[in-house]
Amino acid sequence: MAPVTAPAVRPRRRVLRTVGLIAVAAVLGLVGGTAVGYGIQADREPTPLPALNQPGLAYPAKPLPKGEEPEPLSAKEDHQAKAQGDLRKLLLPRPAGARVDGDDGWQALDAYADGFTRPDGALEAELDSGVRRIATRAWLVGEYKRVQINLVQYRSGSLLGAAEHVMDQQRLAISEEKSASLGKAVKGSSDGRYFVYPVSRKAGYLDVYEARAFIQRGDIAITILMHDTHKIAENEIRSLAERQLGRL
Repeated sequence: MAPVTAPAVRPRRRVLRTVGLIAVAAVLGLVGGTAVGYGIQADREPTPLPALNQPGLAYPAKPLPKGEEPEPLSAKEDHQAKAQGDLRKLLLPRPAGARVDGDDGWQALDAYADGFTRPDGALEAELDSGVRRIATRAWLVGEYKRVQINLVQYRSGSLLGAAEHVMDQQRLAISEEKSASLGKAVKGSSDGRYFVYPVSRKAGYLDVYEARAFIQRGDIAITILMHDTHKIAENEIRSLAERQLGRL
């Protein structure tokens, strides 16, 4: 019997070679087409882009002639200029007959943070918010009625430090069990609110009444705290909040 010979594999080599030639031709075609495209584009005149469709700018193209410049804002109109001055001068004055009780003027940040339930956390939060300075005034009327006002100013580059501070304090005031309501809006403020709390009673101690107000004015957070052994009228905290806001 004649030996069986293996099938020829040359056709397969031709197929592979043909596929390779087609691939090379395709690549050459792409390269050639790209080169032709660049050549055509290079021979053409540049096409100008269409004009931007936008309204004219609001400010004048040239400075106004001397003598026609607008007058600068007065100190009464420029609230920011007022806030950059002595912050202590913007605090409400003590009422007649009231006595100094605690800080009166500038307050150190660590002393301010000590007034919070968690001083360390409050200190860190204020530093992160970009606190700049704190002006405080506290007074005592009679034996037990105490009022404290804090003006906490934040750096202009901070991320809404005053707004965040006020919102945090309002949320805390609302969430406390002793809060009587969601608070009431302070006239003249977009976000200010004041709170009047029901009496707090504890055996062996005098009754304690409390009212608070939290208001933002630009980069300043206003906090007003009132404590007394007698009921605090709503118009007391409201009047204090409105008058202190008016000074800013």
